[in-house]
Amino acid sequence: MFFRANCERHAKELGLSGYVRNLPDGDVEAVFEGERKVVEEAIEWNSKSQPNAVVKAMNVEWGGPTGEFAGFFRR
Repeated sequence: MFFRANCERHAKELGLSGYVRNLPDGDVEAVFEGERKVVEEAIEWNSKSQPNAVVKAMNVEWGGPTGEFAGFFRR
């Protein structure tokens, strides 16, 4: 419950850019842009420390920064 809101809040606290959204199949997609160490922290937090959430699987893909995001938001 409130996975996206918690993800958004934490990403903003970390100073990351990007977004989080629900996918049609029920999965959640998050795109983080920032320093790699901080992005890794966000991934770790979302996989293990999200309040009231159980993350069963993750698929992490790395790419270069695009600069297309002005802050972090929920879609």
